[in-house]
Amino acid sequence: MELRALFGQEPESRRFTRSTVRLDPSRSPFIRFRIAAQLEAASLDELAAKAESLDLQGDTFKLQYVEAEGEASYDEQRAIERAVGLHVRGKADMKTPQRLLGLAQAGGRWLLGECRRSEALWLAHSRKPRQYSTALGTRVARAAVNIAVPRPEGVRAVDPCCGIGTVLVEALSMGIDIVGSDLNPLAVRGARENLHHFGFPDVVKIADIRSLDGDYDALILDMPYNLCSRISREEQLDMLRSARRLARRAVVITAEPIDGPLAQAGFEVDDRCVVRKGSFERQVILCRPKL
Repeated sequence: MELRALFGQEPESRRFTRSTVRLDPSRSPFIRFRIAAQLEAASLDELAAKAESLDLQGDTFKLQYVEAEGEASYDEQRAIERAVGLHVRGKADMKTPQRLLGLAQAGGRWLLGECRRSEALWLAHSRKPRQYSTALGTRVARAAVNIAVPRPEGVRAVDPCCGIGTVLVEALSMGIDIVGSDLNPLAVRGARENLHHFGFPDVVKIADIRSLDGDYDALILDMPYNLCSRISREEQLDMLRSARRLARRAVVITAEPIDGPLAQAGFEVDDRCVVRKGSFERQVILCRPKL
């Protein structure tokens, strides 16, 4: 679901997708590498011959086999790297190369080009000073932000039930213009502590979603789970109506069926998935106001 939002198309497989969108792989917790394909060929031998044309401008390099299509053992992967690497004009450096080149088979073709590895920045955000048992995990929070805001430039976003700020931390770490609020003063205090811990500005306030004003491009709403305290169906509907009023694109996260209230609130569902943590399930639903 996140890849569909980021690339605007259905991924070709669970292991790779080809796209003209130039995305930093560190944006997504589900992407490990990005190869900017400079050369492609029908066979490995043909690609090895073409590798001689690469101009590295004197830089050292390392060749990295990236698993995409097909299966290859560890020894086979190293053999593939050597077969192509021997034809690259330049000095190989396995420890501190100036350039990382990626090699992969995808869509029946062999590809070679500049490679960028995901830095998995979101992992550090799991070590927040303030935690809450039902808060979103950092991986899911980051994916939800990417679904809501696939193109951050010029986008204003809001998290109107921000809790301890898990979504805010992920959004701000990607340079997204976002603000948050929560009705619970203790949650807002925790969010401020977490934001400060990671060096982000205080973008939260105490407020009820139903009293918020503003015009936002995107909204991420993590609905109450009715585990510690219950909200009525009418309160739930009021929250969704407020979300529709505030933004033109919304990601709603819920632990219970919500299609009826979404329709009543004036939303159309564009995409969805289910996220499981043990026996606890959440739906992540991308929706937009009905026209």
